[in-house]
Parts: sequence; structure tokens; C-alpha cells
Amino acid sequence: MTGTDAADFVPLAERLAAASGDVIRPFYRAGVAVDDKADDSPVTVADREAEAAMRAVLARDVPEHGILGEEYGPERTDAEWVWVLDPVDGTKGFITGLPTFGTLIALCRHGRPVLGIIDQPVSGDRWVGCEGRTTTLNGHVVHTRACPDAGRATLLATSPEMFRGADAAPWQRLEQAVKMRRFSADCLAYGVLAAGFVDLVAEADLQPYDYCAHVPVVEGAGGRITDWQGHPLTMHSDGRVLAAGDPALHAAALALLA
Repeated sequence: MTGTDAADFVPLAERLAAASGDVIRPFYRAGVAVDDKADDSPVTVADREAEAAMRAVLARDVPEHGILGEEYGPERTDAEWVWVLDPVDGTKGFITGLPTFGTLIALCRHGRPVLGIIDQPVSGDRWVGCEGRTTTLNGHVVHTRACPDAGRATLLATSPEMFRGADAAPWQRLEQAVKMRRFSADCLAYGVLAAGFVDLVAEADLQPYDYCAHVPVVEGAGGRITDWQGHPLTMHSDGRVLAAGDPALHAAALALLA
């Protein structure tokens, strides 16, 4: 398969999401065994087999492309096009029977995310973002909502535990400035932001497979997503992410994090 624009690879990305979902659904609420990785984060057979299924599709259809996956590591990451895969983002939700998880699929060109999918294989919700296109949720165009004032904003993050050391004080300034904050949405936080239900997502200590897919989804819905210094996110960013539905709110949140 050949392509010159990110849009050329949207059908392939959707096939990856379908392949991953077919693997994951039978394991959901099935009492699967849970192993601990070296960093004590959980992993299951669903994580491993779903990533293996996506890698098999890529090996068949775009063998010249690179891959960076959470479970099986890097392959040809110096290639022009690199797929960044997280088969089950939110494994803690998955193993506790909560539908607060999803499959993340990103395509990066020269390290910059240009295509992203957030797929929830149980509910069937699928966000698709692509450079030059408007983000869709289940085929329908979605937009972020206006909220320029932090005092009226809803803020999401995966867990307060990710804000430690030097990240603790900036996070406290931000969470104290907003109207409401919630935890444990994992990747779905960025999806509901793109669909206009919340206003901010701030996170730290992320890996590329945790954030690359969100960049095209958020930006294609009219939002802004950067690191905590306001720099564009790439495969090589430091793992601190700030997303806002309203660009004015993004600027205000950056000032609080500074």
C-alpha cells in the first residue's frame, strides 16, 4: 500500500481498530489473568494479542512503515511513516470491568502525529482525526466547545498520582483554578473533549503511545494540544500533555502550568 497524505491511510487505520477490537471484546469481563510489567503496570493477554493482530496487518499492508507499540516495542522508527499503537489504553479499567479504556492508533510522519484513532471496542465509539480533516465520532463531525474561562472549565486527568515532584505544584495551580475535575477516563478524556463535553485534559508521565493518537483528534475538532511549554507534540516529547477545547483556555492553562 502506498500513500502520500495521512488521509490515504485512514482506511488502514480503521482496519487496525477493527482487528484490535475483535481480539479485545471476548476478553472483556472474562476474568483474564493479569501480569505485572517491570514498572508494575498491569498487562493482559488482550493487550498482547491485540497489538500482535495490528502488527500483522501492518506487516502485510505497509511493511516499509515503522511501528512503536506498548507491548512489543519499536521497529524501523526512523522510517518516514511510523504507527504508534496502544492496544488497551486504560488496562486498569479493563481488568476491573469498566469500559474506561480504548485502543489508540496513531500514524506519525517524520515523528509528528498526522492521523489518530481512539476506539472503544465495547461501546463501539470511534473517534477519527486526520490532518486536513474535521474529527468524527462514529462518522459524525464533532467540535470542541467554547470555554475561555478556567473558572468555568471541567478538567480531566487519568490519576492525581501522575503529578509528582516538579509536576505537583503546577497541577495544583491548574486544578484549583477550574470549576470541576475528574479522574480515571484515560484515553476517553480526549475523545469527550473533542466532542465538546469537557474543556481540559492535563497529564504527565506519558509515553508516545499514550498521547500521539490524541493530537489529530483534538486538533481536528478545533482544540489545542501541546506539551506544558506550548510546544507541538511529537514522538519525542517529554510526556507532559495539555489539551483544551478552547484555544483561549489553553493559553490560560499554560500560564497556570508555567
